[in-house]
Amino acid sequence: MIHTVKGEIPIDSMGLTLIHEHMLVDFIGADSVSQDRYNRELVVEKVLPYLLEVKQYGVKTIFDCTPSYLAKNPILLKDLSEKSGIQIVTNTGFYGAVGGKYLPNFVFEESASEIAERWISEFENGIEGTGIKPGFIKISVNEEEPLRGIDAKLVKAAGITYQETGLQIVSHTGTWNTARQEIEILEEMGINPSTFVWVHAQAEQNFQNYLKAVEKGIWISLDGIGWGTEEYVERLHFAKNNGILDHILISHDAGWYDPGKPDGGDFQPFTGIFENLMPALNEMGWSQTDWELLLIENPKKAFGILEVEMN
Repeated sequence: MIHTVKGEIPIDSMGLTLIHEHMLVDFIGADSVSQDRYNRELVVEKVLPYLLEVKQYGVKTIFDCTPSYLAKNPILLKDLSEKSGIQIVTNTGFYGAVGGKYLPNFVFEESASEIAERWISEFENGIEGTGIKPGFIKISVNEEEPLRGIDAKLVKAAGITYQETGLQIVSHTGTWNTARQEIEILEEMGINPSTFVWVHAQAEQNFQNYLKAVEKGIWISLDGIGWGTEEYVERLHFAKNNGILDHILISHDAGWYDPGKPDGGDFQPFTGIFENLMPALNEMGWSQTDWELLLIENPKKAFGILEVEMN
């Protein structure tokens, strides 16, 4: 099973899945973010056509990766899910990148265990009194070596939350050097790296590091396809030729309604994979089986493995 904003569904019913998108993001910062900064009905009115558009390509499930304090709104997501017919999965977790701008002050004071208690409570009781439960953990770290103390604490909190809930750890990361440090923390906790999704792995320039990641069982997320396809053609062709396509996830990192801009700003569609990436790779000999692996089987395995481990 996996939790969507409308309740639990069997993992097999996820279908064609986009694992990293955004409906709404507010960049104002943790100290000022508020639902008063936007009208939920207007957000639905703007976002819904983009969901209906991508639904025509067979998309059945979308993971919304907007975390707390960046305008995560489970009720908004439920509205969009009900109106579009697309299953939407939300998250628990905090976003440490951009120097901690999107972290509330208490995160700097609390221990990893105390932070994890908050996330575990969302899994057990629902998010902010809505009854809507997260389907994964979403964190974010800064690209530094060594990791900042606050970022290491977020990784540890994610590890503790995984140990209590089985939720997959999805971390806005970037390069392998940063992902490697996160994995070291999790391994020290006795956690298998297969619980970890390396987000924004397209930032890695040394493709050999993709092979190192897959050797550990890590999921590699190539997820900025909404903003161009050329670098993804190269990386995905490498993955297929090196036999690691079964550990690759793809998505657009597209959207999103921004309350800080007039009418929410320019919304990036969720269609780049279908309109641009697929034709480019199909010309290189890709098959329907390859696409089903990336968009149906891999998401199901990445987010369903942990249920098997917990049974």
